[in-house]
Amino acid sequence: MDPVTSGILVLIALVFLMAIGVPIAFALGGISVVALVLNQGMAELTYFGETFFGSIASFGFVAIPMFILMGAAVASSPTGRDLYRSLDLWMGRLPGGLAISNIAACSVFAALSGSSPATCAAIGKLGIPEMRKRGYPDGVAAGCIAAGGTLGILIPPSVTMIVYGISTETSIGRLFIAGALPGVMLAGLFMLWTLIACKLAGGYDTPSPLMKVATQVKENVEGNLRALMRVVPFLVVVIAILFALYGGVATPSEAAGVGAFFCLALAIIVYRMWQFKPLKTIMRDALRESVMIMLIIAAAEIFAFALSSMYITQTLAESIAALEVNRWVLMGAINVFLLVAGFFLPPVAVIVMTAPILLPIVVAANFDPYWFAVILTINLEIGLITPPVGLNLFIIKGITPDIALRDILMGSLPYALCMVLGIVILCFFPQIALWLPDVLMN
Repeated sequence: MDPVTSGILVLIALVFLMAIGVPIAFALGGISVVALVLNQGMAELTYFGETFFGSIASFGFVAIPMFILMGAAVASSPTGRDLYRSLDLWMGRLPGGLAISNIAACSVFAALSGSSPATCAAIGKLGIPEMRKRGYPDGVAAGCIAAGGTLGILIPPSVTMIVYGISTETSIGRLFIAGALPGVMLAGLFMLWTLIACKLAGGYDTPSPLMKVATQVKENVEGNLRALMRVVPFLVVVIAILFALYGGVATPSEAAGVGAFFCLALAIIVYRMWQFKPLKTIMRDALRESVMIMLIIAAAEIFAFALSSMYITQTLAESIAALEVNRWVLMGAINVFLLVAGFFLPPVAVIVMTAPILLPIVVAANFDPYWFAVILTINLEIGLITPPVGLNLFIIKGITPDIALRDILMGSLPYALCMVLGIVILCFFPQIALWLPDVLMN
């Protein structure tokens, strides 16, 4: 069977398995085993174990469970509540300010946790009921949280950037820096659309009279400032981690280990989480997510090995490289491919399977690999708020079951267009992603 036909059949089988609810890691692994046996024979399975375990044996992958543990410690503590209260103190009284403060809270919490689902859950549980109580439309209330949660895979420290760096053998520290300014830019675009949406819908807070505002602020300022002071130590830990990475003081794995220890210690000390139950929850959540990601990475590596053994990836790469088109047309085609892949697969799986194939093509077309990492990540963020997978949509639905999924989706789609606009801006101004790494790391 020729590689093109084999590739189409493998893709159809993979989509079918995921459509009937088979977990992604098992779908990738199962299709890989069947494809290898049918095309290469039983002897090819002798490489299965070596490939499966060898793919996650890299020391760099130690950073993933450590950063996840760090995020779990933050997500399981009341940090999200305190962060929300602090930002609401300064922005919540402005027209549309509560929704904007929710996006700001998502941005900061994303840097603390590095997890999109955790960000949606932590900020959404507080922010969505409060916005609805103050008259914000359901679509705006749910959409801004779902979109703000996507920033968790772009704003450093980011697990997906670690996976990209290991898969493509690029500098993880430089990848982290490259995602910082685009993350701020996206947050700014989200805030701008939120303000427009609130004004169009007419469902935003009208500021209270000056005396009433002054009285309310005076009553709440002390408690909210105390909440802010409880968040500051976690922010200091994240800043210290990034400084250690950028300054070459520690490797990503070392920085992640120290960060996980200090965030866990702060959660215990600051929020008095001495009991066994909350600590068990933190460890359980971190273990569950780490195992899931590692299984997806290992299964995706097996899948990539199967495609390579069947000469599918080589044929695809040669076909793309042989296209005599403008490099921007090529980049547009790659973005469409990544967008479609992100609709069905989680970011980690897409990166492991596609980044090693696409990077040589991207570099040959004279694009910067670190700029491409940011473009790829934003593309995958879109998949988090679009069906059929749309993880963040279902997180929000779980938090607020009385809001129709259609309203959540319609409220989130404009933010997906903001991400598309962000990609276009980065294409015209790549220095938004490259300037800071160039300055800090020469």
